[in-house]
Amino acid sequence: MNRSLSTSAVSPHPEAVHPAVVADALDSLEQALQAERRALLEHDVDALLNSTQAKLVALRRVESQPLQGHASDRVAMLSELNRANSVLLSRRRREVTWALRHLGRVESTGVYDAAGHAGARPQARCLGIG
Repeated sequence: MNRSLSTSAVSPHPEAVHPAVVADALDSLEQALQAERRALLEHDVDALLNSTQAKLVALRRVESQPLQGHASDRVAMLSELNRANSVLLSRRRREVTWALRHLGRVESTGVYDAAGHAGARPQARCLGIG
């Protein structure tokens, strides 16, 4: 039985990454982005934290591998999905801030000034008999 490696299994360039490895990393990133979107739509904080962690891990995997030309369309699609999630997250943050402000839990002024320095600290108020 001959156990020599076939020439098709050996890459002529040692830095080349098999397309299936890149596709797997992109699949992981897409799954994490979809999970993040579901968590945002379902208001599930635990799922949001888990999916964000999974997204960061998947993103590191994608960034550690050279992407081939055929992957650029998929990366653009995933980038758009990430931007859409960002819009949802911003909207959710505004909703929470509005609710807290109207409940009297935080002041309407921001914590940071325009230069990025800490300004007034938020004032918390009790919502009942404390």
